[in-house]
Amino acid sequence: MRTVATTGRVPAQVSGARPATAPRPDDSRTAGGGRGLALLLVLTAAAGLLASWVITLDKLRLLKDPDYVPGCSMNPVVSCGSIMKSEQAAVFGFPNPLLGLAAYAVVLCVGASLLAGARLPRWYWLTFNAGTLFGVGFCTWLQFQSFYRVNALCLWCCLAWAATILMFWYVTSHNVRHGLLPAPAWLRTFMNDFTWVLPVLHAGVIGMLILTRWWDFWMS
Repeated sequence: MRTVATTGRVPAQVSGARPATAPRPDDSRTAGGGRGLALLLVLTAAAGLLASWVITLDKLRLLKDPDYVPGCSMNPVVSCGSIMKSEQAAVFGFPNPLLGLAAYAVVLCVGASLLAGARLPRWYWLTFNAGTLFGVGFCTWLQFQSFYRVNALCLWCCLAWAATILMFWYVTSHNVRHGLLPAPAWLRTFMNDFTWVLPVLHAGVIGMLILTRWWDFWMS
């Protein structure tokens, strides 16, 4: 009778083992944010809250006194008052900065939780990412309205835009790099090394639009 020598290794086809692949998203997973992301969320949320608070106070003063001139109304272009008096300043039937106060407060709480070492489930990270996506989308709509409909800039609004842009790109990067959002390997590598490029390009495009929209004014 012939015997078959074995090496103690079981073929993958027999054992049912699968070849190593990139980790698949798992709703039961939890992930922390790291100190860097946590600090970024706390700082950008604080900036957004500051901007929303100042705009809210100025809006209340305008409601009491229609002739009130906000401190950031510096010239025909940089005119917070023009923005606050526009229809676009209350898209949902109440002043937009009230939405900002609520949204940035949530971000601040998330950032503080991550600083304390919290690990959040995948569904929470994705919901948080969707919230930042809505935020950056809403800011983009407001930018269009500001540049081409109201024809004025609000410096406090610009601060809120910058904060939201940073939140969105870095939360998205976190989710991609940790496998919470499905992505190819090259994108995970890019996000790991060059996330900073995305908010810089995003802000650069907005800066160019501001520059070209009022080119004659800036050059005068």
